[in-house]
Amino acid sequence: MRWLILYARSRQVPTSAAAVALVALATWAFNQDGAGPVNPGIAVLILTANVAAASVGLGGRDVALDRTAAIWWMPRRAAHVLLAGAVAGAALLAVQAAGAKLAPAALVVRDSAGLVGLAALGAVLCGAQFAWTLPVGWVAFTLLVPAPPGIAGEVSGWMIISPATTASAATAWALLATGTVLYAAAGPRR
Repeated sequence: MRWLILYARSRQVPTSAAAVALVALATWAFNQDGAGPVNPGIAVLILTANVAAASVGLGGRDVALDRTAAIWWMPRRAAHVLLAGAVAGAALLAVQAAGAKLAPAALVVRDSAGLVGLAALGAVLCGAQFAWTLPVGWVAFTLLVPAPPGIAGEVSGWMIISPATTASAATAWALLATGTVLYAAAGPRR
């Protein structure tokens, strides 16, 4: 077998991809009425579900075995994070291309990047099995707690604020960069 197939199987990529496809299918099925644009919070929830499903594969079955392997993990880990974010966003954009009006493409790209960065950071801090906690926690905070005024509100509520806002965009891209670099360098926590 090739290393890519083994890597995908060890990281549960087929299961994650099936979960992302199911979320996309359910989103498409529930948005067939053409009622117009919905709250961006719905799009953020869908992206969070996609990222949570993809975050399952941020660690293998045996972290100690991964750490002793004779291959260079850093580029593989970084590629895994970036690909997970791309798939999470692409699934929602595909649903929108099929007719559902959910959110602007810029919001989808920014949020999928920031959420996957949070998931990678969650894998580093909490372990791969709990990598989903940071994205889910932040989206719950964003949707349930009123945002304070000013820059603090733009940073804390970056997921639902316009992508044209500098602070929200900078927060998302900083989360992607920080999460990807830390996960690529350190890997998931044991």
